[in-house]
Amino acid sequence: MGLGFVFGCLLGLLILKWVLKSVNCWYYERNLGDKRYELPPGDYGWPVIGNMWSFLRAFKSTDPESFISTIVSRFGRAELYKAHMFGNPSVILTTAESCRRVLTDDESFKPGWPSSTVNLIGKKSFVGISDEEHKWLRKLTAAPVNGHEALSIYLKYIEDNVVKALENWADMGQIEFLTELRRLTFRIIMHIFLSSEGEQVMEALEKEYTVLNYGVRAMMINIPGFAYYNSLKARKRLVATLQAVVTERRERRKSTQETVKKDMLDALLDAKDEYGRMLNDEEVIDVLVMYLNAGHESSGHITMWATVLIQTHPEVFKRAKKEQEKIVKNRPPDQKGLTLKEVRQMEYLSKVIDETLRFITFSLTVFREAKKDVNVCGYLIPKGWKVLVWFRSVHYDHETYPEPKKFDPSRWDGFTPKAGNFLPFGGGNRLCPGNDLAKLETSIFLHHFLLNYELEQQNPASPLMYLPHTRPKDNCLGRIRRVC
Repeated sequence: MGLGFVFGCLLGLLILKWVLKSVNCWYYERNLGDKRYELPPGDYGWPVIGNMWSFLRAFKSTDPESFISTIVSRFGRAELYKAHMFGNPSVILTTAESCRRVLTDDESFKPGWPSSTVNLIGKKSFVGISDEEHKWLRKLTAAPVNGHEALSIYLKYIEDNVVKALENWADMGQIEFLTELRRLTFRIIMHIFLSSEGEQVMEALEKEYTVLNYGVRAMMINIPGFAYYNSLKARKRLVATLQAVVTERRERRKSTQETVKKDMLDALLDAKDEYGRMLNDEEVIDVLVMYLNAGHESSGHITMWATVLIQTHPEVFKRAKKEQEKIVKNRPPDQKGLTLKEVRQMEYLSKVIDETLRFITFSLTVFREAKKDVNVCGYLIPKGWKVLVWFRSVHYDHETYPEPKKFDPSRWDGFTPKAGNFLPFGGGNRLCPGNDLAKLETSIFLHHFLLNYELEQQNPASPLMYLPHTRPKDNCLGRIRRVC
C-alpha cells in the first residue's frame, strides 16, 4: 500500500506537470488551427512565467549560452524556436539569415519591446513609436551624433575629457573602472544633448540611470524589492529632473528669443514635422531618456571590455600600441591632438573594437512583433507574436567565427562578415543611431590608454554578471597606472 501510494503520487505529479506545461500551448495555439503545425520547435514553459525562469537562471549562472543550448539539445538545431518570453508568445531567432530577414522587413515586423522596457525607456521613445514617427525623429537626431561632420565637431571635446579622466584616475588609486568610464561617456552624451546643464544635473541623472537599467531585462514585477519596481521609481525621478530642464530651457528661449541651436535639446524643441506639429514635453523627455541612456551605457561597457581584453592579451596589446605610436610619429610637429583622419587609420584598433563587440555582445537581443502571419526560414510566425533577435547566437556561430569564445582580433584580417552575421548595433532602419559615436569614443580612449597607461585589475577572475549587460561583478575594480 505504501509503494502504491508513492507511485500514485508520482503519477499524479507527472500528470500535473504535463497539464501545467500544456496550458500555454493550448492557450496560444488554440486559434491557429492547422497553422500550428507550421510553428518552429520549442515550448512555452510554465503558465504565466513561461520560459523566463530558465532564461534568468542561465543568465545568472556562469554559462548564459546554456539557455539556447538547452533548447537546441531538446528540439534539435533550427533557425527559430517558439517560447514564452517576457509575458508573450515569442519566437527566438538564432541564425544570421533569420535575424537579417526580420530586421530588414519593416512591412512584416514592427518594434515589439516588452511592456517593462517601454514603460522604463518611454512610450514616446524609439522603442514605442510607429515607423513614420521613428523615421522623422531618427533623421532629426541621428545626424548630430553620426557622420563625418558631427564626429569632427565632438572629437576634441571627447579627447580632452579622455585625457583629463585618465590623468585623474591615475592619481585616485583604486577605482571602479567601469563606473568611472560610464561617468566619462555620460559626460560626453550630456554635452551633445544638454550642453548647458551643470554638474549637479549630470550627477543626478547618471545615478538614476544605473538603477533604471537593472529593470530593463527583469521580470515585470512592480513590488518593492524587485528590480522593475526600483527602476520605475528611478524613471520617475529622471523624468522629474528632465522636466525641470525642459521647462527652464523653454522659458529661457522664450524670454531671450534665442535662435541658435546649441545642443540636441534645442533641436528637439524647434523640430516640426511636415504638418507643422512640434514635440510636446513628454515626447522630448522620452527621446532624452532613451538617448542619454543608450549613449553612455554601450560606450562605457565596450570601452571597459576592450581595455581589459587588450590588457590581458599581450600580443594584441603590443600590436595595437605599435599602431598608435606610428600614428603619433607620423603626425605634423605643429598638430595638437587627434584628427578624424588619424582615427580612420587605426585599422588594427578597429578590428580590436569589432572583436570586442562580437565577443561581448553588449545587447543580447532586440524585440520585434509580427504585423501579420509571416513565414521565416520555413516556419510560421503568427501575427502579434513577439520576435527575439538573439545576437549572442549569431556572434558565437562557430561556422562564421571559428573558436567563437576566443578573443581574436586577427580573425578580422581580410574578413568581411555577410549580412546578418555581425549585429552589434542591430540592423535595418532601426540600427542604433549612435554606433559611429560609440566607436569613436572607444578609439580615442584606447589611443591614449595604449600610449600612456596600463590597467591593473584587483580581481582579474571576478565573477561576471550578464544582466542587463555583461560586466565584472566588482565593476572592474583596479588601478590605472602611468607608464614611462
